[in-house]
Amino acid sequence: MFVFDEFSQIYIRIEMILRSLSLLKSALAIFAYLLAMALSVNSAYASNLSSCSYNGIPLYGKVKVVNSFPDIKVKIVSSFEDLDVQKVNAFADKCGKWQFVDSFPDFKIQFVDSFPDITIKFVQSFPGQR
Repeated sequence: MFVFDEFSQIYIRIEMILRSLSLLKSALAIFAYLLAMALSVNSAYASNLSSCSYNGIPLYGKVKVVNSFPDIKVKIVSSFEDLDVQKVNAFADKCGKWQFVDSFPDFKIQFVDSFPDITIKFVQSFPGQR
């Protein structure tokens, strides 16, 4: 009889441990789901502006400002910009270096106040992504 009571107590303890592990497993699964959701939101934004390009358009080169049908809608801000832009007259061959032209642009932009694709800040030096 003594052995049976001891085994039943061990069985009850093992059952309690398994229940607590099940709760821990559920909590861990919820945490992993929330973390994945947070990362997917962040990476969805990053996929539009990655490796100094926006949807496959390099963010350097010859740029034409237009009023309609732009490749990229741009908002000028003073802080928390996506890209630091340096205006150059030639050799716009690095990230954030833009040469403004009237013909034969690499891409076209439209300056907007709301719903931009990217935000920029004009700088005198050190252009590029932030």
